[in-house]
Amino acid sequence: MPDRMAVARLSGPRDIRVRDEPRPDATGTDILVRVTSVGLCGSDRHWFEGGAIGDAAVDAPLVLGHEFAGVIATGERAGQRVVADPAIPCGRCLTCATGRVELCPNGRFAGYPGTDGALQQYLAWPPDLLLPVPATIDDDEASLLEPLGIALHAVHLAETDPRARVAVIGAGPIGQLVVRALVREGISDIAVAEPLSHRLELAESAGARSVKDADEVDVAIETAGEDAAVDAAVEHVAPGGRVVLVGIPNDDRTTFSASVARRKGLTLQLCRRMRPTDLARAIELVGAGAIRLDGLVSHVYELRDAAAAFETLWRRDGHKVVVHP
Repeated sequence: MPDRMAVARLSGPRDIRVRDEPRPDATGTDILVRVTSVGLCGSDRHWFEGGAIGDAAVDAPLVLGHEFAGVIATGERAGQRVVADPAIPCGRCLTCATGRVELCPNGRFAGYPGTDGALQQYLAWPPDLLLPVPATIDDDEASLLEPLGIALHAVHLAETDPRARVAVIGAGPIGQLVVRALVREGISDIAVAEPLSHRLELAESAGARSVKDADEVDVAIETAGEDAAVDAAVEHVAPGGRVVLVGIPNDDRTTFSASVARRKGLTLQLCRRMRPTDLARAIELVGAGAIRLDGLVSHVYELRDAAAAFETLWRRDGHKVVVHP
């Protein structure tokens, strides 16, 4: 095992630099993982574009990447293929005690200031947050399991049933996975609002249709992080309906037409990350072929080309951008 490794760090807005650094040692209860595949997501795009998400800002060069798969490199589980839960809850606060660890205010998160993420060849991570991946799931698909967990959580919060009319507002990777999760739930009336034709076509191939201006739905799941998308969700949901907000806004504020939402008596539900059980459920569903991930990965880069990978992400080319450390 080499003593040094390649690492991609964000040094400032739109400034990704690949460096040679010492390989980390597994300390305490953490174990060492050789990272094989890292998916880039919307939050990575926010960090890359402006060096901040809301009130959190990058104050030192940071390794991004929280959607990652790898192979355990040391210890009793050496050689085991795994996918990581990127959230490390504190386990001590009242929120954790009530079982809502995804909302822990004191936890750490891969690729968030203070905790380096996975755009490096090796990473030390808690073993209980490394879940085995079956041979039926390849490395790039494994890197999609964490965002699928978020999609499963969003669908859970939507409280749908097979008779529901559902709109997905935004068909980036999370929106695509929400569509596939809804299809798995037996929902047949799924409409998608998405301005990019290649994204709309992929969603339609998974079982959705394009939103029409007059469409009225029971639930809207917004994944774009833009006020126009939230307004569209509010407009399309029927009186008494539900809007689930998944997208992260650029400027830490979300606005919509309050009068429309109030007259309709809508329920607004915000979605943060995933529940502890969602990642295991994602592995189970994909491993069994109940949810397919084909067609989602459109660009693959080596770590040395991480800067180019982020430029592709920033332009919203294709669908999912994956980096191979």
